[in-house]
Amino acid sequence: LTELFDTVEMPLVPVLAKMERAGIALDEPYLKKMSVELEESAARLVSEIHEMAGEEFNVKSPKQLGPILFEKLEIQKGNRKRPRKTKTGAYSTDAQTLEAYAEHPIVAKLLEYREVTKLKSTYVDALPLMVHETDKRIHSSFNQAVAATGRLSSNDPNLQNIPVRTELGRRIRRAFVAAPGCKLLSADYSQIELRLMAHLSGDPGLIDVYERGGDVHSETASRMFDIPLDMVSREQRGSAKAINFGILYGMGPQRLARDLKISMDEAREFLDAYFREFPKVPEFQRQCVEEARTKGYVQTLLGRRREIPDVNHGAPGIRANAENMAKNTPVQGTAADLIKVAMIRIHERLLREGLAARMIIQVHDELVLEVPEEERPKIRALVREEMEGALELSVPVVVDMGEGRTWLEAH
Repeated sequence: LTELFDTVEMPLVPVLAKMERAGIALDEPYLKKMSVELEESAARLVSEIHEMAGEEFNVKSPKQLGPILFEKLEIQKGNRKRPRKTKTGAYSTDAQTLEAYAEHPIVAKLLEYREVTKLKSTYVDALPLMVHETDKRIHSSFNQAVAATGRLSSNDPNLQNIPVRTELGRRIRRAFVAAPGCKLLSADYSQIELRLMAHLSGDPGLIDVYERGGDVHSETASRMFDIPLDMVSREQRGSAKAINFGILYGMGPQRLARDLKISMDEAREFLDAYFREFPKVPEFQRQCVEEARTKGYVQTLLGRRREIPDVNHGAPGIRANAENMAKNTPVQGTAADLIKVAMIRIHERLLREGLAARMIIQVHDELVLEVPEEERPKIRALVREEMEGALELSVPVVVDMGEGRTWLEAH
């Protein structure tokens, strides 16, 4: 691992140090206003939940909530999933359990209430307390050696956990703003894990789609359903998208059936059709599991290793989980290596060319820079060149970019 250490991890140290020192500005008045709004939303939701339950109780107490949901309201009626219980014999009311009964109106309200209160306490109220008194910016810590796949993580605040799929989560990104005279530039790798799967597996079908610049989800649907590309419906594209990304994480028919709300037989047919169209993908995944079994680890394109001792475990559940790690790590770990290499190259060029723009945030496949107005065209070209050229792959690498005064606008 010496080469990876010398060429990626050590050169990344000054890059992350500079990012941590730079920090990012925060719109505190906006968050203050949002806090009041969320407080009102939470109070309204509690009163609606009480009304649905027909009594007042502590919504945050699983001990009080469980009997109301499963004994009084019997939300499990008509649902095949039986209520789970904890070791102490109390009803389980965690998010995963409740999501199985999401069609019940009180459950939808409870999940909404939890999202509102969690975002309020974790970000809306907490972020202003993290602003440094000297420069009035937030300085997150970026960690190189925490995630087993090699991905960077962050804490105080954890920028990776801000939900972007919900309207509320996106509004928190609106609080991160550019310094006066600057814009935030967000550069995001497009479908990088699928592109890496195409490269690593060498599947001709997947490679062909990306070489032609096609829409991989529509083309997958066209092949799976055996219909012309222009006949693919939105629902069929959505199904193909769920499979494309699910395959990366070793998704089986059970998970697919749940995600797409279809029968197990239909889910099996979908997966079989996918593997017929892209046969090198399951073949590559089998090789990854085999490598983990014989060597005890799997590797990324740059040689990063992840040990997977449980791949030979006697318990089927633990073994299946380890097999999924073996399938996904070479892809996700290579994506992590790719953006690290890009960050090093961008950092070196900014220094070499005497530019004032600076990298300030890294989240998953996205890089955010704070760019003075006059440097914008040059930085866009520089970032695209270094991100798209960080590793040589058999498929084109594409970076999507956006700019704005706030992180939300840029993204």
